[in-house]
Amino acid sequence: MRLFLLLLAVPVIEIALFIEVGGLIGTWPTVAVVILTALVGSILLRRQGIAALQGFQARLAAGEAPGHLLADGAMILVAGALLLTPGFFTDAVGFLLLMPPVRAALWRWASSRITIASQGGTSGFHFQAGIRGGRGGFSDGTTVDGEYSEVRPEPRSPDGPQLDHDPR
Repeated sequence: MRLFLLLLAVPVIEIALFIEVGGLIGTWPTVAVVILTALVGSILLRRQGIAALQGFQARLAAGEAPGHLLADGAMILVAGALLLTPGFFTDAVGFLLLMPPVRAALWRWASSRITIASQGGTSGFHFQAGIRGGRGGFSDGTTVDGEYSEVRPEPRSPDGPQLDHDPR
């Protein structure tokens, strides 16, 4: 129901803002502002997207978990979609998502609502994830148990490719 209301409210807000801004500054200046915000937004999106990708690669190279940077990248991607959508409301939300302090605040809020717990060992793991419910617990209590073993690829011979199966 919330998604339906959001999908209904955003176009209504955009239409109302187009009417108001068009009435204040005129039709063509309104169109020019929409095009200008899309251009500026795409430039900012490119810069921040490249910076997020470089940070992600640096974290992976250092062997660190890039969770926060993945969330940043996702928010930058959403910002880009909003900035390329014509409208003042979507542009405002898109520009807000391009601001690092806003993304950091959204990450803190989201990470406080999502919990991932894991216990590793030499022969198995326990993984539990869920979205916190209203009382601080998991809303669905999802738990996944399993075992794993590390498989290392065999070295390939220098005289030709190694076959993964017996050709007989």
